[in-house]
Amino acid sequence: MHTLDLLEQAITAAEKLGYRVRREWLGGGASGGCEMGGQKWIFVDLSLDSHEQLMQVLEAVGEDDALKTIPLPKSLETLAQRSRKAA
Repeated sequence: MHTLDLLEQAITAAEKLGYRVRREWLGGGASGGCEMGGQKWIFVDLSLDSHEQLMQVLEAVGEDDALKTIPLPKSLETLAQRSRKAA
């Protein structure tokens, strides 16, 4: 499966978990997951390549215990497990 497809699936999964996702040009600066005003956010840095963007999303949701409560496509589940082990 192509990285862009996996990225879209990861963003969809994040949204199902209650994250709001913003894609912005951050120039390699601060990006990833955070919480503001009681809302979970993921900032995806458009200056990074699609694989790095995918890893940003997976790292942000990988720490969320609720990730176990939603079904993931097999290819995305494998990447999410790798991301959790690497963290």
